[in-house]
Amino acid sequence: MILHFTKYQGTGNDFIIIDNRERLFDNLDVARLCHPKFGIGADGLMLLQNLEGFDFEMVYYNSDGKISSMCGNGGRCLVDFARRKGAFEGDKAHFRAVDGPHEALWSENMVELHMQDVLNINREGENHFILNTGSPHYVIFADHIDDIDIIKEGRAIRYNDTYKTEGINVNFVEVLGGRKIKVRTYERGVENETLSCGTGVTASAIALSRYMAIHAGDHDILVETPGGSLHVKYHLNNAATDIWLCGPATKVFEGTIDI
Repeated sequence: MILHFTKYQGTGNDFIIIDNRERLFDNLDVARLCHPKFGIGADGLMLLQNLEGFDFEMVYYNSDGKISSMCGNGGRCLVDFARRKGAFEGDKAHFRAVDGPHEALWSENMVELHMQDVLNINREGENHFILNTGSPHYVIFADHIDDIDIIKEGRAIRYNDTYKTEGINVNFVEVLGGRKIKVRTYERGVENETLSCGTGVTASAIALSRYMAIHAGDHDILVETPGGSLHVKYHLNNAATDIWLCGPATKVFEGTIDI
């Protein structure tokens, strides 16, 4: 069977996207398709599917072939793909992902994705935090994160006795001043550092509020990743609400592969 696919990237986080609204592809070898040597190569694969009551459904797989929790950059890329495929019109989308309903604002070269509220920001130490932004994240604030061996240090946490079964994403965050941070992420399911992680960027921006004791109110955090820049906007009170992950979603190429 010939599979038509489109390759997208959101600040270097890359995805294979397949239009599955006719439900033709339910048993894909996702790990092989995502393999950089034997397949197309990507951090993950997404299916665009129909779902009653929504513009579309997002089904996301990590590159290891397993159904994953929410992917922020993937969600933004899928919104752009869905808009160009006619799944919705105008600049507003309403879709469902594994963690529930999402809204998005679409414009040329930019997608703003509304994320789930974060009710708990758990402090594990002076500079360590755990929170869930649709995916579980461990956030560590440190200096000079470009000098950190992200794979070694990330794996040490992801595979420790606490997290080895379910896994956790590990983010290393450097405060650059004001409302600007730099983030590097070790992603479970990819089991490597990725150039960007949308839910990780979101978690890091929200954890900043506790690390820096930011006052309640509306905040806009600029986040630099190895793959580019993103903005995280949110309202802070006892929890983080009205969270938006904002950044580019770029089509790289499209093609076919014999599966």
